[in-house]
Amino acid sequence: MKNTKYSILELAMVNENLSHEEVFKNSVEVAQKAEELGYHRFWLAEHHNMVSIASSATSVLIGHIASQTKKIHVGSGGIMLPNHSPLLVAEQFGTLGNLFPTRIDLGLGRAPGTDQETAQAIRSDRMQSVYQFPNEVREIQSYFENTSSKKSIRATTAEGVNVPIFILGSSTDSAKLAAEQGLPYVFASHFAPAQLHQALSIYHNQFKASKYLDKPYTIAAVNVIAAETSEEAERRSTSMYRMMLGVLTRELDYMQPPVDMNDGIRELSQHPALQNMLNYTFIGNKQEVKEKTKKFLKETDVDEIISTSYLYHQKDRLESIRIFSEVMEEMVNE
Repeated sequence: MKNTKYSILELAMVNENLSHEEVFKNSVEVAQKAEELGYHRFWLAEHHNMVSIASSATSVLIGHIASQTKKIHVGSGGIMLPNHSPLLVAEQFGTLGNLFPTRIDLGLGRAPGTDQETAQAIRSDRMQSVYQFPNEVREIQSYFENTSSKKSIRATTAEGVNVPIFILGSSTDSAKLAAEQGLPYVFASHFAPAQLHQALSIYHNQFKASKYLDKPYTIAAVNVIAAETSEEAERRSTSMYRMMLGVLTRELDYMQPPVDMNDGIRELSQHPALQNMLNYTFIGNKQEVKEKTKKFLKETDVDEIISTSYLYHQKDRLESIRIFSEVMEEMVNE
């Protein structure tokens, strides 16, 4: 089977009984274990004003994780560019690229990563920036070029630094942009899977080779909850379903501990809105997760799969990423 890379998307999930200091220690431990297990990347998402997610100062956490690991790529999944100045993003990631050469990735998206009221508080002219997203991506690229000292505005810490840029998205618009600019493309199929296949098709058909990339490169995100038994995996998934209900109803809360699967949660898990959102969620024992992953890779033919896990207990998360790494390694050898 194709040697598909496997990576992790980290949200720094906050449980009701964890301090932020403990959350960040857990993220480091997961990154270190992922590195040991052969994961290719460890990316941090950008979210704001959510009590259950602590990955709000994304570039700060990237530096912290990179300093506690040795070889795994660390980056943003992603930086929500309309929240930021392109110049500051280039300066921050140029600095990271100097501190951790060849290990830093810059994934860029245009969603707010929060509600509209918070987005307005982050940057009042945000909507104007949303429409300028393609131009702002190019602006960041220009800051990373080796430039003449005659240029009036420079990100000197970024010039000539190797920090690859990825376009993140959940629609066909992002696919067209990534293809037009000849950049790798990452699809958020872990929570917005509806246009996955259409977007991948557009990206491959419209891709133009660039100095950054000579052929298409695709990454797709999935949710994985793997355990030794399917019953235990199902039990652990109850934390995710209750959290996703909070997302849908805008009644956000800390991640709750798992409970035995009951009729109420099972009915919730089968609600059409959740089914659509979590279509690519692989819950089960190793063999079950393997079958679902194999089917997904056959259907999408992506170059890389990036997984996230909404798990309450740290030991369960570590077990899940171990099992998933075994799944990926076994498939390569089949």
